[in-house]
Amino acid sequence: MKKYLKASLLIVTAITVIAGCESEPTAQQSPSVDTAKKAPDNEIFIYTVYPAFYAKEENYEKQIGQYLKKKFPDLSFKHVHWDNPGRQYKDLIAAGTIPDIIIENSSGNFEKSIIQNDLQYDMTDLIKKYNFDTTKLNPAAMAKMKNKTPEGKIYGLPYQLSDFVLFYNKDIFDKFGVDYPKDGMTYDEVYELAKKLTRVEGENTYKGYQQHPGLYMTYNQLGLSPFSLTEDKAVLATDGWKKEVDNLRRFYEIPANQFTSVDDFPKGKMAMSVHVSEKIVQWYEQNKNLNFDIAAMPSFSDAPNTKAQPNMYAAFITKQSTKKDQAFQVIQYMLSEEMQVNLAKEGIIGSLQTPAVQEAFGKNLPQMQGKHVQSIFYGQNAMPPAARASGLTYVDVPLHNVFSPLIFGESKDSMTALRMIEEQTTKGIQTEKASK
Repeated sequence: MKKYLKASLLIVTAITVIAGCESEPTAQQSPSVDTAKKAPDNEIFIYTVYPAFYAKEENYEKQIGQYLKKKFPDLSFKHVHWDNPGRQYKDLIAAGTIPDIIIENSSGNFEKSIIQNDLQYDMTDLIKKYNFDTTKLNPAAMAKMKNKTPEGKIYGLPYQLSDFVLFYNKDIFDKFGVDYPKDGMTYDEVYELAKKLTRVEGENTYKGYQQHPGLYMTYNQLGLSPFSLTEDKAVLATDGWKKEVDNLRRFYEIPANQFTSVDDFPKGKMAMSVHVSEKIVQWYEQNKNLNFDIAAMPSFSDAPNTKAQPNMYAAFITKQSTKKDQAFQVIQYMLSEEMQVNLAKEGIIGSLQTPAVQEAFGKNLPQMQGKHVQSIFYGQNAMPPAARASGLTYVDVPLHNVFSPLIFGESKDSMTALRMIEEQTTKGIQTEKASK
């Protein structure tokens, strides 16, 4: 699970992934990445940028390290987590110490850090060599990796996901005599619930529904891309994007349900909030008297049972690694059912979602006992957009600005707000191209 939507994202845990750490220098600005110093022949260097909780070595050791040491007794493992300053990509490159494996956000950070630093490596031949069956992995997550290039090169394999679910406060539903949400509900159905549950009683304001607009659009359930797939420009002023915006906008036009923060849910005055599943533990710890449960996030009526696109971290092998075979075997084990069951017990959603993995989910976490964790696996992730043509420029797209400030602060109509961000992003693309 990002440094991009700090007000509402999971700051300490995985969701901090969303927009990645600060931009790293390009390969042209850094010393050659081919000058890696020779490490021991049996050492595998693993560099984690996300999930953010691997910044604590005990978390990494508990969830990854101990299992790798047991599985590969003839290998030694070196782990470094991204930090500012001293352990960024530019620092490793300057020191000539290139990791063998990188665990990183599969979205913007891939383009800004791995590609720009010329670390990418196509794992297709290794997948064939070791007969690794990628069809067992989450289909949308795997498609997201293949869609990085029009040729379908596989620069990384999906490792962990940070899926969104619908949290609901049972006490508020009981107070107003409204039935609890169920898996498989549409936004239209949840909108009707939100209208019933948004109330002002004396000094108490009960908000019916909150969902972070930036995350909602970034991982949109309609599979929309903010970029042209063939040209260096943004494409947002479309009917599809307007449908996406209008769908959520209506919730915030319910009187007294203005957007504040999805993270206000633990305060006890919010009926429903869409956030990542890691919040089950976080919000429980923030308010142990909170009487809540979860259901699957709502879907569009014309795309039923389709949740957000994969919000995920992937495992990459660097082109500079001299131990690609050993590195791939390590990743292959990390994606095995044995390893993914271990992760699931700690409340981590893996890309391998077999019955055994799903049944193990949250078993080691008392905060998840009694919760409807099956809803985390309900439905399918939306498929990501197709690959863009080769050579096109990547920039961060400030999708969150469509709502704030343009809609929330300036009362722009949906199409105007989208057009303004489209123009801003296209200008950013041209600026980025000119700088190179």
